[in-house]
Amino acid sequence: MIKFFRNLTDKICKKLSSKKGQGMVEYALIIAVVAVIAAVVLNGSLREAINGAFSNANTQVTNATNASKPQT
Repeated sequence: MIKFFRNLTDKICKKLSSKKGQGMVEYALIIAVVAVIAAVVLNGSLREAINGAFSNANTQVTNATNASKPQT
């Protein structure tokens, strides 16, 4: 009976220490860290730079449109 339980616990320990899913867990953690870093960067100065670029583009398009209109 003791031998049966020892074999059973050995099998359970082998199943629990399997490394098949280790790579997937590591990739998931890397993706989570990259997502957090991206969120922090986009919340900071990068957002201001993007807004400035769009404002500049909008101003240039507006000026070009007004310059091409015939004067009445």
